Amino acid sequence: MWVDSHVNLHGDAFKDDLDELMARAKGAQVTHMLTICCRLSEFSQVHNLAKRFENMWCSVGTHPHEARHNPDISPDELIAHSRNPKVIGIGETGLDYHYNYSDKAAQVHNFKAHIDAARQTQLPLIIHSRDADDDMADMLETEYKNGAFPMLLHCFTAGDRLAKRLDKLGSYFSLSGIVTFKSAQDIRDIAKYLPDERIMIETDCPYLSPVPYRGRRNEPAYVPHVGAKLAEIKGWSLEDTAKTTTAAFFNLFQKADPSITDDIS
Repeated sequence: MWVDSHVNLHGDAFKDDLDELMARAKGAQVTHMLTICCRLSEFSQVHNLAKRFENMWCSVGTHPHEARHNPDISPDELIAHSRNPKVIGIGETGLDYHYNYSDKAAQVHNFKAHIDAARQTQLPLIIHSRDADDDMADMLETEYKNGAFPMLLHCFTAGDRLAKRLDKLGSYFSLSGIVTFKSAQDIRDIAKYLPDERIMIETDCPYLSPVPYRGRRNEPAYVPHVGAKLAEIKGWSLEDTAKTTTAAFFNLFQKADPSITDDIS
């Protein structure tokens, strides 16, 4: 049993074959998934998708790329959406200094609103961080002193310093298909030492297809390939990897029900 902890299924990339995709995921023993909201204006679309499939949940949030589109975002707005039973996480949110599609001030304001919502709801904060390791760690450490909140650093590509600082805050970590790339030895070296009980896997589909599917559209059925690489890194069996990463998901996302496994078309 595998869980894909981060998918983006509501866009055009999957509009023509979503039912077939879900069938392929089931055939690959991917039994649960979390589909991500990256802009509040798209929440209804994301939420409707999660309602359609019993074994799928969703988040609510605005990606740092999109922070400029929600300049007045408030914790209360996020919290109101989070009361829905299908919403199990806050985000994806964070800091991205690689592209800077939104300026730093907008990203910081956006991130703080999400942190506050996660603190008040105790729903996990789903974090995106790129080229922002020091600011990310500084913000999370400062905010954590104001009140604890659960968190997940998704699509782990961070450096060793950020990993160690977030580990001290009890953060969970998620590995994507990047960990299978030949060029990602530094990520594999760090992943070896990430806390066993706080590590999970994802596709981040339709992006970042793992080897041997690089260059193709990614989908949840490919998440076992990420799991296989994690098993190699950690020296685990495939069965133990599936059990460990699945347990991590449900330990963090406690609003999700692991007994639900069948999809509804």
